[in-house]
Amino acid sequence: MDFSQWLQAAATVFGVSMLPVLELKAAIPLGLAMGLPLWETFLIALLGSSLPVPLILFFLRPVFRYLRRFRFFARFADWFERHTHKRSKSVTKYRGYSLLGLFVFVAIPLPTTGVWTGSAIASFLNLRILYAFPTILLGNAVAGLLMLCFGIIIV
Repeated sequence: MDFSQWLQAAATVFGVSMLPVLELKAAIPLGLAMGLPLWETFLIALLGSSLPVPLILFFLRPVFRYLRRFRFFARFADWFERHTHKRSKSVTKYRGYSLLGLFVFVAIPLPTTGVWTGSAIASFLNLRILYAFPTILLGNAVAGLLMLCFGIIIV
């Protein structure tokens, strides 16, 4: 694989890993299938899927507060918040262990259990960013390692 092919594959993995729902759960098998080396695929996907976390943690609530001014977006914001609160029940199941619940929620590599939803849950639960951010990143790394193991078996 020459540099231009590697760069194209790396950019694809990075881009796919940033997408909600797909995240690194789809990017790692894709990178392995494209011929990227194992640890390069993991690191690129981990970086790409981690990039939206601080943006979501810092800006989701202010953006939703602004969108509620408009009728159409208010409905979407209400729906999204209800959906996120439903998902947050698994995080807040054990009172006092919200960060552990958040870690487990993000670490399980299933659809809608990644960094996007985990960050939204942390934001709506008012978890401190200082604690939520590293918890989400650690959960994301564990999910990536699980997908790496799964990708090795499949590819």
